[in-house]
Amino acid sequence: MQKNRKDDSVLVVFARTLILFTLVVVTMRIMGKRQIGELQPFELAVAILISELAAVPMQNTGIPLVNGIIPILTLLIAQMSLSLISLKSVKARGIICGKPSILIANGKIQEDELRKEMFTLNDLLEQLRINNTPNIADVEFAILETNGQLSVIPKSQKRTVTAEDLNISTNYEGLPLALIIDGSVNYQNLQKANLDLPWLLNEIRKFGAEKPEDVLFASLDTQGNLYCQTKSSKRGK
Repeated sequence: MQKNRKDDSVLVVFARTLILFTLVVVTMRIMGKRQIGELQPFELAVAILISELAAVPMQNTGIPLVNGIIPILTLLIAQMSLSLISLKSVKARGIICGKPSILIANGKIQEDELRKEMFTLNDLLEQLRINNTPNIADVEFAILETNGQLSVIPKSQKRTVTAEDLNISTNYEGLPLALIIDGSVNYQNLQKANLDLPWLLNEIRKFGAEKPEDVLFASLDTQGNLYCQTKSSKRGK
């Protein structure tokens, strides 16, 4: 009898965990695709609170499941409301998300802004190195965005030379189309390229693949060049 109760308790915890996990995943999916490093402060706060609210009912079966679900849904509604307000009102966006801070302007470090943002010179130098700008003398502007990331605009003399700078004409380069991913043919992309399966099968044979299942990845660029890599098991034969 005691064993049956224990088994039932385990099943209850298992079911509650699955329900809350699904709810959290759906909630975070609705909130958007931004990564943790790109979240606004209020979005990060909501994400942390949601994880905490979900953990308590998972561990304590004495707490009704609805006590975890309702706060999570409430936070979701609050977050969506703030996001909608931010989209509609520039003034509200400045209050909710804050405004970017210019840490370097016209090549000069803005000490007042550094103090205001509690950003040390070491922090600034570290972020510049992350942005592939190790020499602060090469920076025209450095802007601390509202999500905490640093945008760096180098001086015109230090920017990467482009084809336009050299008056070189270039061909259009669009996105390549993935035709085979892990052995599965993407017929939608194949149709976009105005190609058919017999053509694809003929092309992958040139790379030593007898069938699509032998291909790890194959893509077609806008110039008509096919990239194809067979699976390691096929190459080893």
